[in-house]
Amino acid sequence: MRVDLLTREYPPEIYGGAGVHVAELVRALRRDIDVQVRCFGGSRDEASTTAYATPAEFASANAALSTMAVDLLMAQDAAGADLVHSHTWYANFAGFTAKQLHGVPHVVTAHSLEPLRPWKAEQLGGGYRVSSWVERTAFEDADAVIAVSDGMRRDILRSYPGIDPERVSVVYNGIDLTDWKPNDDPDQVRALGVDPDRPSIVFVGRITRQKGLPYLLRAARVLPPEVQLVFCAGAPDTPEIMAEVSGLVAELGRTREGVVWIERHLPRNELTALLTAATCFVCPSVYEPLGIVNLEAMACGAAVVGTATGGIPEVVDDGVTGVLVPIEQHEDGTGTPLDPEKFVADLADALTRVVSDPARAREMGAAGRVRAEQHFAWDAIASETRALYERVLAGR
Repeated sequence: MRVDLLTREYPPEIYGGAGVHVAELVRALRRDIDVQVRCFGGSRDEASTTAYATPAEFASANAALSTMAVDLLMAQDAAGADLVHSHTWYANFAGFTAKQLHGVPHVVTAHSLEPLRPWKAEQLGGGYRVSSWVERTAFEDADAVIAVSDGMRRDILRSYPGIDPERVSVVYNGIDLTDWKPNDDPDQVRALGVDPDRPSIVFVGRITRQKGLPYLLRAARVLPPEVQLVFCAGAPDTPEIMAEVSGLVAELGRTREGVVWIERHLPRNELTALLTAATCFVCPSVYEPLGIVNLEAMACGAAVVGTATGGIPEVVDDGVTGVLVPIEQHEDGTGTPLDPEKFVADLADALTRVVSDPARAREMGAAGRVRAEQHFAWDAIASETRALYERVLAGR
């Protein structure tokens, strides 16, 4: 079996959870099958991997159009594949086109959904309507759709009711438990500006509406004064969200000590040290299909406080590996809390309870590591993915 895996992100050019997922899935799948990776960006020196730069004619085009230009090149080169598998709308058009062009089945993995990220119109302008059309067309035409959580599966069927539910399967995101594990390195933590002997709350994520960072920054105002707040946050979606976050961080820094903002992308050894030293990890997202960052924190032995939305409740076992923060949300695709002040207060309360009982937080962190080992190992996830490929090919 030859599978052409189509993706925007691939090492070393990774900026989000979808890229992490793709990298680990490819590594696991290649033990048994021929996987040809087709990705965006600069040339790679990895065997069976081809990268595609944006054609010069589209360098200044709307981002949606330049994406589709790259997709056409990827689709052309997928000749000879038995099956194509695309990840995110950025590569969905390549998968859809390759299916039509070469007569091969197309599998889609849904890491997020355009109808549930309307703030992307701030980035793409009219290109958001194009990206939404690409996603809908690819999903409705795909031979199989993989959802990374049950919550995501429900979102897919609600957003695209024309899809046969039988074609939508759940295969979780995973975590490499050899790379992500406790890393007790207090000197490394100090080098990052964090005191490993004081309680700390760590956030890791892009500065985007869906990650809920402004809610966390408001909740942080009432946290115990001895708690350090560590924000590993960069890659803002827009200047507007960056300005909002910058203002809130500056305001927080004027009223309390121990506010650390790390804007650069941390290498794994630094991030695992930070997570291992954390009293808890926080994921205040208003939209999160699963949340690989939660798995990474759990694998490092950190308790997790996360919003009870999307796939997060399938990862965080409430009261066992962490605490889920309740949220009621608008159903307009934005995920905005119906009562933002209540959500901020509930988030602050959950964080305060966890950091105020470090022994219990350590117990939750240990339970999180066990849960990651039992339910989210990549070998099992790759096996489920291969089985889905075989079912799709057998049904042609």
